[in-house]
Amino acid sequence: AFAIPYALIIIFATAWWQVIIANLFLGVNQALTWTMSVTAKIDLVGPVNRGLAVGIDESAGYVGVGVGGFLAGLLVTSYGLRPTPYLLVLGVIVIGVLVTLGPAKETLPFAHSESMDSGPVAHTQQPAQPAPKLTRLGAYMSWHDRSMLAVCQAGFINKFADSLVAAFFPLFLLRRGVSLAEVGLLVGIYAWVWGFGQVASGALADRIGRKFPITVGTFLISGGLAVFVGANSYALWYLAVMLMGAGMALVYPNLITTVGDTADPKWRGGALGVYRLWRDGGYAVGPLVLGGVAVFAGVSAAIWVGTVLVGLSGLILLLLFKETDPKRRKREPAWRTHPEWVAPRG
Repeated sequence: AFAIPYALIIIFATAWWQVIIANLFLGVNQALTWTMSVTAKIDLVGPVNRGLAVGIDESAGYVGVGVGGFLAGLLVTSYGLRPTPYLLVLGVIVIGVLVTLGPAKETLPFAHSESMDSGPVAHTQQPAQPAPKLTRLGAYMSWHDRSMLAVCQAGFINKFADSLVAAFFPLFLLRRGVSLAEVGLLVGIYAWVWGFGQVASGALADRIGRKFPITVGTFLISGGLAVFVGANSYALWYLAVMLMGAGMALVYPNLITTVGDTADPKWRGGALGVYRLWRDGGYAVGPLVLGGVAVFAGVSAAIWVGTVLVGLSGLILLLLFKETDPKRRKREPAWRTHPEWVAPRG
């Protein structure tokens, strides 16, 4: 429902401040819908196929972005920028609302059932403990649990790399005489490899664990950035964006899955929200930091800085991240037993 004002304000906007307000509504929409769609899928499948479920969710989302962009482009070409593309948006919103109110069912009971079947509460007479407050949960995810610290920083830096592709790659290529069509194809290949690869990478992580795909994927992204900025040929640029797309496919859904592995089902939604705050915060901070570098040292320097940051992120994962695959990790709610997390008695 928060997306309805977004579309209507854009249709009738006459000033930029109105566009900013519209984007605030869109931000709330994204925070509520996509975070909860991931949480719902994790609730439904339980621990066994968690990676596959998240991979399907993320892949469907980014395929939807591509399809929506394609349809919007056709409408803009034929009917102009406003209002027709946003009438399409309103149609999609109405369908989403009807599905949510109609055939879609609440998945929270599945999470409660999973909580009763896992951890020490299921095998003792202890009463189930309530979910921690958001401030405590934020501290736990961001600092107290070193694996979650590694996951949150990896998601944060991951968005630096994505920002480079969206904003800096086109500038870099256009200054080297690459046509707009070729720029679009290069960026599109990156998105396609990333989007379609997430289903396979999520299923792979269900079988071999989370740490290997995430760490390898992070280094692939860093390597792809290095190849891209150091190359001066189409063949190497195509190789670079495919490496980055494969790296993103390995990293993106499986970072979310590690949070699902670690968090007790009673507070999993909140934990995923904290992680996504860190991850999507990279969208805000990354362009500012890298843009500042570009202003003073050039676009190539900004890409090199991003390359180094992503490489360092991979090293942090190697050092701090412990395997969270539920088949390899004891199913015990970490916030109840962590020595830095348990509240003092009395």
